[in-house]
Amino acid sequence: MGRLMGKADKGSAPRTSRTPKKRPRVKPLWRTPKLIAAGILAVVMVTGFGGWWIWNEGFIQRSLERAKWTTIGITAKAGFTVSEILVEGRHRTSPEALRKALRLERGAPILAFDPHAARIRVEALPWVRRAVVERQLPDVVHLKIVERRPLALWQRDGVFSLVDTDGAVIPIGALEAFKNLIVIVGGDAPRHAGALMDVLAQSPELTGHVKAAVRISGRRWDLHLLDGVVVRLPEEDPGGAWRRLADLQRDRGLLSGSLSGIDLRYPDRVVIRPAPRRPGIKPTSQQKET
Repeated sequence: MGRLMGKADKGSAPRTSRTPKKRPRVKPLWRTPKLIAAGILAVVMVTGFGGWWIWNEGFIQRSLERAKWTTIGITAKAGFTVSEILVEGRHRTSPEALRKALRLERGAPILAFDPHAARIRVEALPWVRRAVVERQLPDVVHLKIVERRPLALWQRDGVFSLVDTDGAVIPIGALEAFKNLIVIVGGDAPRHAGALMDVLAQSPELTGHVKAAVRISGRRWDLHLLDGVVVRLPEEDPGGAWRRLADLQRDRGLLSGSLSGIDLRYPDRVVIRPAPRRPGIKPTSQQKET
């Protein structure tokens, strides 16, 4: 049997050694950038679709809702139920209106109570300007309210509305209890009524004489006194003019005379308009025209 691999014959050409060629580096198919990106995208799409399907079917919401109410039930059995509602700052708002707005009964699970939603409902009540609602665990709900302060009656197109110190209308129907408030007239009168009241407060001995205030051209006020006298305040420095009138009343008893108007719009003088005489009555030595 011949050998497949024997010694070389003497006459044969010598074998030359060959340097083996370096094999090219083969990149794995799944590591190419494009395929990696495609794989990531596929995973995201699959997981995203799965998450969207679970959420769309409401599985997570239902699970969270069940867990929430299970926790509320456990805490309620442990004593976390409403036993007391503390109210601070209530004067005009009725207790019945507050209870209805809170939607809360004694013994209700306190963790099921939503303070934020309750605050919105309480602040929608006519007299409530601002409210703070807090849960004080384990069993107390604390409600603090700031009520609106009535300032004046706003007459508009023959209809009266009650306005507060911010110039906002208080939406109530019965106004009989507020008939002694000053009546204001003018489209922008509520917005400027607070500043007017600050002016009148500088001479409180005169404030009781004022029955109504009419806004003139959106710039200044005419004050109508109880005895029919009209006091015209200036646009600039109405407080100074009002104090000047208070000085005249204190020193000379100006308002005790028979007048129809007092014009305070001029900084250097006061214009007084006498009341018209009744027909058939002539001035005497005690009644002279001025």
